[in-house]
Amino acid sequence: MAGKQQAVFHLPGLFEFYDFYQVFFRVFSEHRDFFYPWARVGSVYGAPADSLWAGGRLEEGSASAEEVLSLLGKYGISARLTFSNSLLKPEHLADDKCGRLCRLFEEKGAGVNGVIVHSELLTQYLREKYPGLYLVSSTTKVLTDFDAFRQELRRKEFAFVVPDFRLNRQLEKLNTLSQKEKEKTEFLVNECCWTGCADRRACYESVSRRVLDPSAPEHVCAAPGGREGYRFSRAMKSPAFIGRDDILNTYLPAGFSQFKIEGRSLGSAVLLEFLLYYLTKPQHHLEIRELIYLDSSLDLF
Repeated sequence: MAGKQQAVFHLPGLFEFYDFYQVFFRVFSEHRDFFYPWARVGSVYGAPADSLWAGGRLEEGSASAEEVLSLLGKYGISARLTFSNSLLKPEHLADDKCGRLCRLFEEKGAGVNGVIVHSELLTQYLREKYPGLYLVSSTTKVLTDFDAFRQELRRKEFAFVVPDFRLNRQLEKLNTLSQKEKEKTEFLVNECCWTGCADRRACYESVSRRVLDPSAPEHVCAAPGGREGYRFSRAMKSPAFIGRDDILNTYLPAGFSQFKIEGRSLGSAVLLEFLLYYLTKPQHHLEIRELIYLDSSLDLF
């Protein structure tokens, strides 16, 4: 079955990890036999620093839009702008920088490139202004109610919907979805947040507020382990974690194929660990590390 259906991964850091992806995608292309045949990269998502429409996580990176589009176009990978700010007002839609990015992404890849969006205001604006960009409903909406998630899947304006990670393991309910709805479902596989967190929406709103007003206070995470920051080892112990074997043995056979890896702002060394775990055959981990680490153009730490 796995040979017939592929797991499609959506990777973080479109601008932030441009240098890393220059090396990784070359390695991925030249040494395809080192990687699982049932796994491929569908998109890379992110937004340039100081993008008014951005949200979810604050991202750094100096690569230009032209550079990232050229790189992803070379390998047939979709580029997604993460414009998931939830607090946008009508006056923000006139932002020239974000508008120019949308125009460029549409011109360079109509029907191929997309936008991750939260705001209803921005959703309707993008549909009217840039119809060549597909839209992804952001996980920042914190869709923890399954019926609300199903309704989101039925909205024609979205090509994909990323539910809150706490729906990941509700397999009995997930299996009631139609095949079309399953194909639109994009799971966040490696979230480290505590499953009992009641402040997730407030955390995302804090990021949106800080994008619009850099002087706004930063959200202080009070969840267990929150002060430690992201730990992949802790994420793997979460009841909501979707591991490699889960994808191959449970989600793909059930008709799900879209999987999002979080990791913006975590650093390229951590990103490499994600890609080794999800995409790379274990017997080739060391070879991939060597090919990446020994590339003189990269500083992973």
